[in-house]
Amino acid sequence: MRIGYGFDLHAFGDKKPLIIGGVSIPYEIGLIAHSNGDVLIHAIIDSLLGATAMGDIGTFFPSNNQRYKNIDSRILLKNIWKKITLKNYDICNLDATIIAECPKMSSYIFSMRSNLSLDLQTKIENISIKATSAKMIGCIGRKEGISCQAVVMLVKNIRR
Repeated sequence: MRIGYGFDLHAFGDKKPLIIGGVSIPYEIGLIAHSNGDVLIHAIIDSLLGATAMGDIGTFFPSNNQRYKNIDSRILLKNIWKKITLKNYDICNLDATIIAECPKMSSYIFSMRSNLSLDLQTKIENISIKATSAKMIGCIGRKEGISCQAVVMLVKNIRR
């Protein structure tokens, strides 16, 4: 078994859509990022890469590469997952927490879990996503952005 942890944080300030977990969430402003700014998927990618000791998201998708400008983060996730499956790992469980004062995430969580289940080729029951606020503390509490933490447990699939 391998465990990995990931974290991501993006500030509000872009006119692009707000995308979290591959879900477009109605909000007046998006997140500043080189890609589409999906903090949930970015944290998950880093957790997967950490579990397999393969580096971090910037190792594979550097922000100075125009090829990844405004790219859908689900494409990045599928790319990383393909590399990890070549090492014969499966997801035992994935647990993530979105930290945002606004907008409220609860009505979008099932869709996020569904997207991740498809992209990571695992049962939806293996994916947990929670959302909380920062209780008006710090940059998240001041509604300056959104952060996410993720932890994943991978298991070696000996049948492949």
